[in-house]
Amino acid sequence: MTPEHQPLPHPARPRWVAWLIALVPIFPPLYFAALACLGHLRTLPLTARRVLFFFAATQLIAALFTPDPLLSVGLAAARTLLVLAMVAAGVYLRGSQALRPLLWGHLLIFASAWAYTLNTQGWAGIQERLGHPYYYVVSLGLVAVIALWITLYWKGGGWWRWPAGAAALATLLAAGSRGPIIALITGTLAALAFQQGRRRPWVLLPAVAIVLTATLSTRLDIPLQPVERLLNDQTSGREYVWRDAVQGWQTAPVGGVGPYQGGPYLTYLFKDGCQLTPTLQRNEISCPDTLSRWSSVWLIAHNAWLHWLLETGVIGTAGLLTVMGYGLWRATRQGDPLTLAVLFGYTAMNVVDVVIALPSQHFAELWWVLIGVTLRPAPERADATATHTLHL
Repeated sequence: MTPEHQPLPHPARPRWVAWLIALVPIFPPLYFAALACLGHLRTLPLTARRVLFFFAATQLIAALFTPDPLLSVGLAAARTLLVLAMVAAGVYLRGSQALRPLLWGHLLIFASAWAYTLNTQGWAGIQERLGHPYYYVVSLGLVAVIALWITLYWKGGGWWRWPAGAAALATLLAAGSRGPIIALITGTLAALAFQQGRRRPWVLLPAVAIVLTATLSTRLDIPLQPVERLLNDQTSGREYVWRDAVQGWQTAPVGGVGPYQGGPYLTYLFKDGCQLTPTLQRNEISCPDTLSRWSSVWLIAHNAWLHWLLETGVIGTAGLLTVMGYGLWRATRQGDPLTLAVLFGYTAMNVVDVVIALPSQHFAELWWVLIGVTLRPAPERADATATHTLHL
């Protein structure tokens, strides 16, 4: 290949980007830096841009059919802008390997969770469930799963992967949340089934059986109570929340009740008023009055699709399903293990929780960033386009 026909190299990312990614788990508002990447959406293929346009349009159109259209349009626009910014950040980063610095931030979160729980509650707090001042226990478990995936799929990693993986596994077990376990099983199997060069779709067949087995009522004499909780038949009242979500959606089936306005309809949760993380509650730290009036904003339906139905109706949910389906399909085509694990694992966990709704402590943002990674042009296509442009 002659020099004039060689593909244009991608510009190197500044070193501070890796530091920014590492610090996001510790100080989540840093992910708003993704707004600076919005211009990268113009580089996406036409089909990907159409999918994103359809998603954005359905969110805004749905808001027009809510009980309070003016407020809903503003909130829908803000959330959609944040979603597009995260997708654009994935386009800018170009691959999941750029997200590996997240591991260092996660390790600091694990250390602070263990230190805070032990210092304030001792071993009894660990038995109750490992917690964190601003990460909910389920979120902490999911962050541990993400750390496990990063250590597992970090090519060329050294000896440090073993202690890092051990810390993530210990945190996952002590958090005692079944949703992250479902994500870990499903995501790992998806990575095995569709990873590039070794596609084995049949590997996904046992996933359903494994997830169902994990939900069976099993009592074992295990000294660590959070692990015992993983194996029993507690439902944590999700069936009541799901019922409330369906009933709330039926009041406005076309456009939903509006983004961040579904809390009062989730009466099973709403009746408890403002609550902070269980760890803070066990330390008798109550919700301040300034937050109490906004307590309904972060109530979720514990099922992503029911939650989206409640807030955006059939119109907005159609947009969500479109971008989710397209992103999962693109992930299977590209075959990157970390991307497959996160996207499929989150999809499974969304059955019992909502882990894609923005804003979050950064884990939902990670989902949308990896959607952006999947939407980018294939490397060979990008190179061909660059070569053709240079030739002209």
